[in-house]
Amino acid sequence: MSVINQESVETKLNLFEGLKTYDHEQIVFCQDNATGLKAIIAIHNTVLGPGLGGTRMWAYSNEQDAINDVMRLSRGMTYKAALAGLNLGGAKAVIIGDAKTHKTEALMRKFGRFVENLNGKYITAEDVGTTTLDMEHIRKETEHVVGLPKNMGGGGDPSPVTAFGVYMGMKASAKHAWGNDGLSGKTIAIQGIGKVGGHLIDYLTKEGAKIYVADINDEAVNHYVNKYGCIGVPTQDIIGLDVDVFAPCALGAVLNTENIEKLKCSIVCGAANNQLADEKVHGPMLVKQGIAYAPDYLVNAGGLINVYQEHNGYVEERAMSATEKIYDICLAIHKKAADEGTHTQQAANSLAEKRINDIMKVHSTY
Repeated sequence: MSVINQESVETKLNLFEGLKTYDHEQIVFCQDNATGLKAIIAIHNTVLGPGLGGTRMWAYSNEQDAINDVMRLSRGMTYKAALAGLNLGGAKAVIIGDAKTHKTEALMRKFGRFVENLNGKYITAEDVGTTTLDMEHIRKETEHVVGLPKNMGGGGDPSPVTAFGVYMGMKASAKHAWGNDGLSGKTIAIQGIGKVGGHLIDYLTKEGAKIYVADINDEAVNHYVNKYGCIGVPTQDIIGLDVDVFAPCALGAVLNTENIEKLKCSIVCGAANNQLADEKVHGPMLVKQGIAYAPDYLVNAGGLINVYQEHNGYVEERAMSATEKIYDICLAIHKKAADEGTHTQQAANSLAEKRINDIMKVHSTY
């Protein structure tokens, strides 16, 4: 039997400080030697309802990066659900590993067992590195999963609805910036053309926008260049392009002190989570440069709205109608930020926090 060095554990794991930083309720570490599962479930806030958030599978450089990611993502889910008016809390999960080589049915089902053990406090769904098939495997072990295929009563792939929400946010931001929400003839740079970015391209080209694309996957770039007439650019050049709209649709923390100064756009609106490396620093920087920022957790809420509909019997038209409301919420946030002399991320945060605090008063009598 191995002996644990208690001093070493206390030195390396200062997790409660992290919990206080993001104000989380619970962090669950999931480990299983037989399947190779290493996962973290972060439950941020359940005042409005059970924490719902997708499971991301990613080959993190180290475990601390995985912890940081899941904590930031789960906090974002709390604000996303609150701002969208959903009776859901915020949570997220990450599985550490390469989705292309480490993923198996057994691994996903074992993860499902850990979800089941939380007794409904956490509801999972697909995210980067996971698919509807993975949700089918998880469903064999727990009912607390959404984003299921349509033949199982679910909404299927949520990425088209997510893209529609980003499209609505982009049009609302255009209305705020230019007085007209039309995107015909506008130049738009999309960073990351995975499932959501691809569907966003479809919406934008139908309206007549001129689109630049960049992705680490050269095949994806070539596909959209050939299919839609997009203009492919190197990944390192996409942020600095002279365009009307910059749409981050890859991983988070893409906007930082160094590259915000390189932006040559009027609007930032994309599907990526946690786009601002530090919202308290970089939100004001965007305002100073005269850039209208559409808060990411608002405009990418379509996927969450879509899977939320599964609880009441999935109807696609209802999901799209609910997602369309992102337009009005985004307009209201731009106006609130302008009226209060603040940045849009702060304006969105305050609206989300107000709803959570209001409902906490209701639940105090339960």
